Amino acid sequence: MPADEKAIRKRFRLLSRSLNERTRRLFAAAEAKAQGRGGIAAVVRATGVSRATVWRGMAEIEAGVRLPGDRIRRAGGGRKRATELDPTLVGRLEALVEPTTRGDPESPLRWTCKSTRKLAQELSRGGRPVSYRIVAEILHDLGYSLQANRKTTEGRNHPDRNAQFEHIDRRIRSQRSRGEPTISVDTKKKELVGDFKNVGREWRPKGRPERVRVHDFLDPELGKAIPYGVYDVDRNLGWVSVGIDHDTAQFAVATIRRWWKQLGCRLYRRARHLLIVADGGGSNGPRIRLWKREIQRLADDTRLAIEVSHLPPGTSKWNKIEHRLFSFITQNWRGKPLLSHATIVKLIAATRTSTGLKVHCYLDRNRYPDKVVVSDEEMASLCIAPNSFHGEWNYVIRPRSKPRRGTK
Repeated sequence: MPADEKAIRKRFRLLSRSLNERTRRLFAAAEAKAQGRGGIAAVVRATGVSRATVWRGMAEIEAGVRLPGDRIRRAGGGRKRATELDPTLVGRLEALVEPTTRGDPESPLRWTCKSTRKLAQELSRGGRPVSYRIVAEILHDLGYSLQANRKTTEGRNHPDRNAQFEHIDRRIRSQRSRGEPTISVDTKKKELVGDFKNVGREWRPKGRPERVRVHDFLDPELGKAIPYGVYDVDRNLGWVSVGIDHDTAQFAVATIRRWWKQLGCRLYRRARHLLIVADGGGSNGPRIRLWKREIQRLADDTRLAIEVSHLPPGTSKWNKIEHRLFSFITQNWRGKPLLSHATIVKLIAATRTSTGLKVHCYLDRNRYPDKVVVSDEEMASLCIAPNSFHGEWNYVIRPRSKPRRGTK
């Protein structure tokens, strides 16, 4: 390479970061004119700028062209925008997106579930090719963005929903002031036992992920795990029974009974009243006869007056056990295959938080038959007192008097 070309290349590299489109063009033109004959070819080889650009720069120098302000190109110069070349592009794109547009039409932010590549393919069928990048730019200018689903719809909104939450809050405060226990109960999502994929990631040697099954089909030998939890609201303590049979009211109350015998009776030695906050459905729903019969038996055995308050319909995610216990269990076992019931019990029992959460776990191998029928006579024998405010959601079940000696 001639010495002049080396000098041109060196100067161009030193200035390249400070040059814009126009000053780069003028620099190349100035170097070419300074070199004289063969200067254009030398500049092209040294800088990589095209001959047409060098010629254009030389013409601007000779004509003394001055652009107003900070403009780099003349007005109207440069590549035309796709929307200028095809004025119907925006309208055709919105026509494709509109049938699947979601959200409030009055909101400035809208979103689409069609990908930019699919939209570009549809638009290109009209004749003029359109890239997916151009589609993304237009959608962004129109106020669209890609978003994931969000769980916000909670079902039927009962008119007394807020009032029920206020009622539960007052009852919890009353319990706390008297030193009486309050527990939140619910069933966690059932889990398949075995080498199945578990959502999440964990640290492992690079290139050696844990191998799991491709399909999530129940293994008859290993079965499933049904975690039912009891969360002590005031002491930040959790108890989880892992069932292997059916999620029934008998299983639910058996878990509460086990919590009371193992933990509750020692933590609340003078307790006379237990408050249970439960969901409005599932095995502990307010319409489940078996739930109320088993709570009555628990009250008879423990001699506790057991008050139950159910969350309003469609608000199960507001239950304290969901975000104070179950969420941390899920975080603790993320990315780990639940190979056996013993593994599940150990992972649940190992759950801890910086706020002091501790969890006890027990594997319940008992069988709990489903479709148990509770007769009208049994329901009539319950010592249940509905609250004046939504008695179907709020009620107290008191211990039945013990029969005198010598009577049946």
